[in-house]
Amino acid sequence: MESTIPRTAVGRLAPSPTGAQHIGNARTYLIAWLLARAQGGRLILRIEDIDSPRVKAGAAEQACDDLSWLGLDWDEGPIVQTQRLSLYEEALTRLQRLERVYSCTCTRTDIERAASAPHAENEGPAYPGTCAGRRVADAASLRDRPFAWRLRARPGACQFDDLYRGATTVDPATCGGDFVVWKSAGTPAYQLAVVVDDAANGVTEVIRGDDLIPSTPRQLQLYDTLGLTPPRFGHVPLVVGSDGRRLAKRHGDTRLAALRAQGVKPEALLGLLAWSCGWLEEINPVNLRELITLFRLQAIPPTPFVVAPKLLARIGYHE
Repeated sequence: MESTIPRTAVGRLAPSPTGAQHIGNARTYLIAWLLARAQGGRLILRIEDIDSPRVKAGAAEQACDDLSWLGLDWDEGPIVQTQRLSLYEEALTRLQRLERVYSCTCTRTDIERAASAPHAENEGPAYPGTCAGRRVADAASLRDRPFAWRLRARPGACQFDDLYRGATTVDPATCGGDFVVWKSAGTPAYQLAVVVDDAANGVTEVIRGDDLIPSTPRQLQLYDTLGLTPPRFGHVPLVVGSDGRRLAKRHGDTRLAALRAQGVKPEALLGLLAWSCGWLEEINPVNLRELITLFRLQAIPPTPFVVAPKLLARIGYHE
């Protein structure tokens, strides 16, 4: 089912500087860029650097260079999350006033021991509600004991209209129950930060990998609780290695920087990505302006795109 796209589109490119950008990132950025530009819309660049222990020096600048090399421009930014902490604090204060959050002193080990079974790879076991009886005022009695703030998740399945998948229902069992919005380290969690940023920047559409579908119910609850207008979400299949697992070092060097260093032309990589999305019948170099006229979200195959060495050789990349 093809979804209706907002007339005035505002998309975003949101690299995380926790490592180098690779071919999988490039495919998602390309789809997001084309979805906005094909509608005559705007793009915002955001650097998602609140996961400070994992942030690597120079990675943000490298991400900007990679995007520019591909020709993926933006109209606003880069917006840096660590420079916006006061906005996230205001959102947390609002959640506290509404009693939608509570202080949680459980460690990851505590949660794993209490859970009856693990869930999705990145979600971990569902939170068993150990600290859910607390109210906001109870945090004062914890004194120096570390704690995070969890949102009280609403029960029941979540339904939303996905830009790519159409009508989508998410089983609450896959979403992990009550979830952290503020970490014990004193910084916002991903779920809260992206909701605040997308709303503040007027983002109307978000394109991301389908491994993040379990995040959507959480973010929609935050939008609703904070009285904010949510964007439309589109979850596209991932890029994987020959073993069917998401791209990693075990699949060889698929960093954009490595392709650039070996002299691969951006038009060649764009041609490979466009072919993988069903916009070209053969792998041939193509420029972005041509792709705007060829772009169709629903043409993207529903299965993951498998990056094999022979495909990379077609664009002049040999490890």
